[in-house]
Amino acid sequence: MPSSSPETTVEDLAAFVSAAPTPYHAVAEAVRRLSEAGFTEQPESGEWDHTPGGRYLVRDGTVLAWYTPPNASPAKAFRIFAAHTDSPTLKIKPNPDTGTAGWRQAGVEVYGGALWNSWLDRDLGLAGRLARLDGTVVPVRIDRPLLRVPQLAIHLDRQVNQGLKLDPQRHLVPIWGLGPTADGDLLQYVADRAGLEADEIVAHDLVVHELTPPARLGADGELLASPRLDNLSSVHAGLTALLAAAESQPETVPVFVGFDHEEVGSSSATGAAGPLLEMVLTRLAGGAEERYRSFAASRCLSADVAHAAHPNYLDRHDTDHLAHMNAGPVLKTNANQRYATDAPGAAAWHRACAEAGVPSQVFVSHNNVPCGSTVGPITATRLGIRTVDIGIPVLSMHSARELCGAQDPAYLVAAATAFFVDPV
Repeated sequence: MPSSSPETTVEDLAAFVSAAPTPYHAVAEAVRRLSEAGFTEQPESGEWDHTPGGRYLVRDGTVLAWYTPPNASPAKAFRIFAAHTDSPTLKIKPNPDTGTAGWRQAGVEVYGGALWNSWLDRDLGLAGRLARLDGTVVPVRIDRPLLRVPQLAIHLDRQVNQGLKLDPQRHLVPIWGLGPTADGDLLQYVADRAGLEADEIVAHDLVVHELTPPARLGADGELLASPRLDNLSSVHAGLTALLAAAESQPETVPVFVGFDHEEVGSSSATGAAGPLLEMVLTRLAGGAEERYRSFAASRCLSADVAHAAHPNYLDRHDTDHLAHMNAGPVLKTNANQRYATDAPGAAAWHRACAEAGVPSQVFVSHNNVPCGSTVGPITATRLGIRTVDIGIPVLSMHSARELCGAQDPAYLVAAATAFFVDPV
């Protein structure tokens, strides 16, 4: 187990999630933690620093960090932990001001595969970044009940409990006040909170976020209820493990990457299908030719949450491969390569768990309920590096508020630390 207790780890995860309502805020919190640990920034357009030590690189909602031990530059092998910083949510449209019948509303698009009904009747804040004409960006975060997606009263839809049907264009439009609608109202409100003039803002990336803070749940507090566990639980674990691995002077180069845009397919300049990770690894290896030898000796953990066994819908699971809370992180396999795990990769994962002294589970989806996918198959396809898909069990995945076991974050940190320093 890690030097910190499961109690300390889960509380630290809750603090990390609270600091990160958007990928940009998640990256900022990661940078804060890395900087405190002595890591320094590697500018993407600057001269590459090959000296030993910890470095990080940021592009928008994606962050990479690595530690180069003495006598390990150029890198001969990597141990990569890949996660993603984004979560399903509602994104504010470029011209958001709309409304009718005396209501002021904000136009939104659904981002990712969100459970729409989970966003109904919740107090929502607003966060993201604002862009000026010169391209500079200003972060913004409004942590007060500003918006709400109101549900229709049962008296006006007597059949709602026989099946709720939502039209995302009509039924997911949040209200944020009363009065006539005027173009620019919402951005004026946001600009005031960011200390800007509204006419300074030429573009924005804003999303809503659920305001209820993470909380312990259960008779003995054995669960954590929180927004954005998919996939900030993995981002937190990867960062924590990287910092722990750096202290042990590993023989290989540990690399953490938190990609943006996984929830919408990863096909972007900052997603797993983009060139960023390959570029960083190539430079760390010493060039295009040298990277092929390094990649052949490297391994990658793709960390994303797993479907916890749902007590009310057990027929949706393969009962021989259930993922239980507080029983350790999950090794995810799929015959059709929706997960990248193979037998040699699974062996490396089991070795890491054994070294860390933590339990592990194996998840396979029900044959009639196809699973989703992760950054794992994309990373394996792009780089040719052996990749293993793992994650902690989470209930109510893709909802505004999810649930995990309070011990599992510490289990994942311990196993990831052992993976980072495994020389085999």
